[in-house]
Amino acid sequence: MLYLDHAATSPVRPEVLEAMGPYLSGVYGNPSSHHTAGEAAAGALDDARARVARILGMRTGDVVFTAGGTEANNLAVKGIVLAALEAGRSHLVISPIEHESILESADHLRRFHAVEVTLLPVDARGRIAPDDLTAAIRDDTALVSIGHANNEIGTIQDATALASVTRAARVPLHLDAVQSAGWLGLRDLGADAVSIAGHKLGTPKGIGALAVRGRVPVEPLLHGGGQERGRRSGTENVAGAVALATALEIAEHEREVVAAHVGAATRHFIALVLDSIPEAVLTGDALHRLPGTASFTFAGTSGESVLLELERRGVISSSGSACAAGSDEPSHVLLACAVAPEVAQTAVRFTFGRVPLPEDAPVRLAALVTESVRAARG
Repeated sequence: MLYLDHAATSPVRPEVLEAMGPYLSGVYGNPSSHHTAGEAAAGALDDARARVARILGMRTGDVVFTAGGTEANNLAVKGIVLAALEAGRSHLVISPIEHESILESADHLRRFHAVEVTLLPVDARGRIAPDDLTAAIRDDTALVSIGHANNEIGTIQDATALASVTRAARVPLHLDAVQSAGWLGLRDLGADAVSIAGHKLGTPKGIGALAVRGRVPVEPLLHGGGQERGRRSGTENVAGAVALATALEIAEHEREVVAAHVGAATRHFIALVLDSIPEAVLTGDALHRLPGTASFTFAGTSGESVLLELERRGVISSSGSACAAGSDEPSHVLLACAVAPEVAQTAVRFTFGRVPLPEDAPVRLAALVTESVRAARG
């Protein structure tokens, strides 16, 4: 079996499993407890927090551990906007290609808190123009929330240019870096808040983080014991925090080499598919894209049929976001990129992991994709 759905989740890395092991059995105290067992757990939590902060270019106290990327995005969008309402700022700027956790958080704020939401236009590649962001920001804008790299088509935004716009307007910028963490450098982008998720990096599911600069007020969504400096109550997942710090450090250490190797193989695979299948169209930006993401539409087929044919041949891929699983609707990302609905429903996404595949993998995989598309077409 060839698993090519790493944008949905990745296997736990052995190094991560080894690092978190002691905190699942031996060091099991509650980090809020004032005794030696609790203090040992708190020490591990503080160390993990500092390690995550270092890679994200934040201060240690800026890092809030969460249950994953979805919670981190909810805390960023809802928490920052709710905190800004008291100052009369009730305007949120996002794009139509964001992850569901951003879109649904924005809709919640609109329905229950009368927040006005502006959707930035994207071009056919899924890119946001800084000039459009400049035009969208108002005096009452509380937050701009943008995905650093799209989870369906892999398009990377020019985060530095967008951050220049928000900084000039004195509006906080939140970057959803769930997909880009480990593939792209996250320091010095100019963001005021960054979300990440561990299971995309090789941790067990159930751990993530929001790093938000101390100058940005955040209204907590979970109330209780006041953990995470009052921004996220609940007993912390110490083992998960250690796992996240370990996975993030490993990914950062090997990032440049892995991104170059995987990116070359992905580009080769893309070229072969486009050359072999006349109806194949690459979605997203051909240049500014994640190294391991290849997404296509195959007009005249059914994306689900192609997926079934691929799985019969031992290849596991997807038609888009796993967070929209079960939906029969065409991808909101592709629709925003001006792809026709009937074509959007033919989309197939291949996302490669960080472990290099054999050199002949792109050729063999492209042949299997060609066979599968022909079989799906009948």
